Amino acid sequence: MTVEMMLVLGLVVSAVILFATERFPADLVALIIMAALLLSSLITPEEAISGFSNPATITVGAMFVLSAGLYRTGAVNAVGNALARLGRKSYILTIAAMMLVIGIISAFINNTAAVVIFLPIVLGVARDTHTSASRLLMPLSYASMFGGVCTLVGTSTNILVSSIIERRGLAPIGMFELTDMGLIFFGAGVVYMLLAGIWLIPDRGGEDETDKRLGSGDYVTEIIIQPDARSVGTVLAQSPLLHELDLKSIEVFRDGRRIDGPPEQIELREGDHLKVRCDLENFRKIQQRRGISLRHESDQGGEGKGMLEETKLVEAVIAPNSTLDGRSLKEARFRSRYGFSALAIRHQGRVVREDLETIVLRAGDVLLFDLGPREIEWLRPDRTFVVISEVQAPVFRKRKTAIALAVVTAVVAGAALGVVPIMSGAIIGCIVMVLARCLSMEEAYEAIDWKVIMLMAGVVTLGIAMEKSGAALFLSKFIVYAVGGAGPSVMVAVLYLFSALATAVLSNNATVALLIPIVFATADSMKIDPRPLIMAVTFAASLDFMTPFGYQTNTLIYGPGRYRFSDYLRVGAPLNIIFWVLATIFIPRFWPF
Repeated sequence: MTVEMMLVLGLVVSAVILFATERFPADLVALIIMAALLLSSLITPEEAISGFSNPATITVGAMFVLSAGLYRTGAVNAVGNALARLGRKSYILTIAAMMLVIGIISAFINNTAAVVIFLPIVLGVARDTHTSASRLLMPLSYASMFGGVCTLVGTSTNILVSSIIERRGLAPIGMFELTDMGLIFFGAGVVYMLLAGIWLIPDRGGEDETDKRLGSGDYVTEIIIQPDARSVGTVLAQSPLLHELDLKSIEVFRDGRRIDGPPEQIELREGDHLKVRCDLENFRKIQQRRGISLRHESDQGGEGKGMLEETKLVEAVIAPNSTLDGRSLKEARFRSRYGFSALAIRHQGRVVREDLETIVLRAGDVLLFDLGPREIEWLRPDRTFVVISEVQAPVFRKRKTAIALAVVTAVVAGAALGVVPIMSGAIIGCIVMVLARCLSMEEAYEAIDWKVIMLMAGVVTLGIAMEKSGAALFLSKFIVYAVGGAGPSVMVAVLYLFSALATAVLSNNATVALLIPIVFATADSMKIDPRPLIMAVTFAASLDFMTPFGYQTNTLIYGPGRYRFSDYLRVGAPLNIIFWVLATIFIPRFWPF
């Protein structure tokens, strides 16, 4: 083993550890690895920045803009509204229709974007049909992944793989080359979910809930006793605050210190801080009480904006790749950036009891805000959040719907027929979207998920270093020695399984960037066509059902569905096994060795 191999493999191990532990954001890890490769002279400066000019990176950025054009014109939302009307008939019909609709849409726009659009709609369906959101959101996420693997543009992973193999001299992945295998996964996944999966999903809400939204769950917030509060001078156990509100728990703090003791002995005083746990309905009641202020209102030096203007309690999920992921509100300077504070936080499916400003947030967490109309308008387009409360619907440019649909159809058709490369077509489509005023330039810039772009650009360089140093060939020899004698079909099974497990702890794009160079070296050693092995890695990297963090759509529903980690494992593990068997059987048939 050469020094270059050892350096590259050391960086690979470091990257895997950093990706898995989530100590740093995934995009930052990718850029750190890129910088380390550059400083160690394992790659040239041109190779280091080649990821930014990679056709996959540019195409994925353009697809984000095209997806935003569909959303801004209401093209996708109209389908969602039709689904909402259909969903009132029966639970099974709701699931079947929703999975079919989201699967089809996810085949042609980024599947994460599709889930972002449908999340508030599905929560509304859950409320209207008196169904727990947990019973609907997991099928939504899974169906988006089923559809995403049916076409080249369904996921960024497919586009990245196509670019990598084209650079290696293979034909790029065709627009519908994945469709046959993808439809098998789609059909098997829907059948599994209808017959078994939905019955394994826990019901995270009882039928007697006042409101089926996430807001009906418990939150923790801090309130301050004002001089005119009726509870001043009463003991906690007899206070009007405790008797007139359904507060699940109360902790009293005075001068920064917690007051311990039985409720019958704690006398409430002016200025006491109370940390209370309650549901959304009681938040509303707290806001209306005389002599009680929420902490963020007191900090502003007024009686609370809820007393000055009509406000709404708004719930927002922290989006995957959000700037808040991995940071606290204090570290992100949230208050100075937005001008308002969170009232409460639901942190990864559980009630948070620590100070709200210092909790390290994760994608999927839910924040509760008390906002006026203007603030809601500021928050809704912010890519940091996905607003899931029932707020006033955004204004769509419905006159441009036909244009947006025509542009996306032309991009897909042009690539499928070989008239224009997908990257060129996507760029032209973005220009037409802006010129036709389906969306503005500002909205186009905001639509691009720059964290995904940086991640893709960074991991591409690691793949280059693995090939250039010979590390990929070195690792492939171990794989061939271990299972190569069992035949190519077994190699497909091994690579699919390894990729599925890897993407559960790494990002899907990082998984393919690491494994595709090894696939080429393995195929060369076995003297077989690398394409079936490439397809095994490609499909597996975009079909992780077992963890809430292995794929962005799973992360997005984690908080709103009030799921636990074990829920994904219980429902998703059998599905992963089914797909593994199907891949082993059908990939060699669609892509012969």
